[in-house]
Amino acid sequence: MLFQESINIPSIGDGSCLLITTVSKMALASVLRSDCADFSFDNRQTFASDCGPAQSGLGFESTPGDSLSFTVRNPLCARDDDDVERKIEFLHGTTTLAFKFQHGVIVAVDSRATAGSYIASQTVKKVIEINPYLLGTMAGGAADCSFWERLLARQCRIYELRNKERISVAAASKLLANMVYQYKGMGLSMGTMVCGWDKRGPGLYYVDSEGNRVCGDLFAVGSGSMYAYGVMDSGLRQDLTVDEACELGRRAIYQATYRDAYSGGQVNLYHVHSEGWTRVSQEDVLMLHHKYKDQAQ
Repeated sequence: MLFQESINIPSIGDGSCLLITTVSKMALASVLRSDCADFSFDNRQTFASDCGPAQSGLGFESTPGDSLSFTVRNPLCARDDDDVERKIEFLHGTTTLAFKFQHGVIVAVDSRATAGSYIASQTVKKVIEINPYLLGTMAGGAADCSFWERLLARQCRIYELRNKERISVAAASKLLANMVYQYKGMGLSMGTMVCGWDKRGPGLYYVDSEGNRVCGDLFAVGSGSMYAYGVMDSGLRQDLTVDEACELGRRAIYQATYRDAYSGGQVNLYHVHSEGWTRVSQEDVLMLHHKYKDQAQ
């Protein structure tokens, strides 16, 4: 039989009153995670968040005479022993790749989403189709990348309606960099490549959540990027044909998924050319493994 006591909790912020009666100590301990709650039955203490000083009407206090006291630490703004606030650690992994050659831009990505060592999904679409001439890749936090690149798609459409012409790749990447720069240091996690074709020809820019924006001919982003760079360094030439370039991008992502545990699923391949972008293929990495193994033999 559980030992039970009554706890009255005063109003919280907006005036709403929460009354909990006959709450058992064992039930309370099961609700609050052990690493976020510190229980003491000897001294009566104030129940308040560690995120800041207790304000009037916000502190929680145990019922007089029940000899139950506890403090709760908010895990979203936890502090270490030196009272230094620690931010949430985003654990993520991926491999995204884009490079320019004489016939446009090749974009190749994997499709695995991870949360630490847990594989959350094998079918994530890591290429955002901004408009018929612009593509964006996702690396970092999936929610951040998806939100900001879809917001970029809206801004590109507004630009097109106002100016009666398509936005350039440089201007689109600058829009994205300016938007995320306003939130620098606030915990965004995004490393994207903006790829497209405009009046100047093929364009490729890297933009991250710190507001960095770099123009280049080859970028690989994610935990498996080093393996992809190794394949690209040995096979990238300016005079590649479309088929050769597609095969090079496909092999680079496959090798990254083979060596990097946080990359995998499927290899999605796009080709950006003067008529817009074309989705070339979507192949499972297991099928590619058998394919390249047979070729090696």
